[in-house]
Amino acid sequence: MAQPQVEEILLAEPRGFCAGVDRAIEIVERALAKFGAPIYVRHEIVHNTYVVNDLKAKGAIFIEDLADVPPGATLVFSAHGVSKAVRVEAAQRGFSVFDATCPLVTKVHVEVAKLHKEGYEFIMIGHKGHPEVEGTMGQLTEGIYLVEDVADVERVQVQRPDKLAVVTQTTLSVDDAAEILAAVKRRFPQVREPKKQDICYATQNRQDAVKVLAPQVDVVIVVGSPTSSNSNRLRELAERLGTPGYMVDSPEDLRPEWFSNRARVGLTAGASAPDILVQQVIGRLKSLGALSVRKMSGVEETVHFPLPKGLRLE
Repeated sequence: MAQPQVEEILLAEPRGFCAGVDRAIEIVERALAKFGAPIYVRHEIVHNTYVVNDLKAKGAIFIEDLADVPPGATLVFSAHGVSKAVRVEAAQRGFSVFDATCPLVTKVHVEVAKLHKEGYEFIMIGHKGHPEVEGTMGQLTEGIYLVEDVADVERVQVQRPDKLAVVTQTTLSVDDAAEILAAVKRRFPQVREPKKQDICYATQNRQDAVKVLAPQVDVVIVVGSPTSSNSNRLRELAERLGTPGYMVDSPEDLRPEWFSNRARVGLTAGASAPDILVQQVIGRLKSLGALSVRKMSGVEETVHFPLPKGLRLE
């Protein structure tokens, strides 16, 4: 087998943590510092194995069922958001709750609540079973319909085509979502779109960076966990652009055969992947022969979201 011949690593910009992920992790860490372990977190705080394991080591306990949380405990909702039913149950059980829902997901929830009061039904573009989708769909007990692709749009049956709005999961492929939205508009010409698209700035920016990166490299490596929607979309995008793409949860996942006769490697990371993993992957690629690392130019992100009251430093 030909030996890897990695020469140069091109780093996408931006990559890695977004403001919503930074905020969610900080909420758990601040809660641990203020109230002590254990702090209970409903669902993985963000979809990254390294981050979850790091917080577990510090005293976070991740649960799916609120029945697993003892009375009087401190509970954090994950960055993906939760349904109304989960909020009600948490209140009934008397937990001290800190909400780490990404503010850009909260924006979608607020839009759904507002338009529902005006009599609207909803089509949601998203992936079935993803916690963000379950949280947004769970803002209502009826009148919200999930579509995953164009075929779903043709099949969906709504009650009020004259009062119909569309919302999307924040971590979708920008191009896929645009194609599905176009199908929604063809079938329901009166559909109301969000004032500002729901796909978040970080998802958009990371996909735009891969569009610049992929044509300049022989292979694209995406640092991200298998459960991370936005990381999966980055790998798919590289492949769609004609460049082989692989996703790794850690440097140990890299396979030398991926780099056979591929001198230039593109490297990016999903919005929930920490920079320490990127640095470890760079170290592994250097052991395979990479001599230089070049950071591409790209959008500089300056977004910052405030912490909930009760966790801010006074």
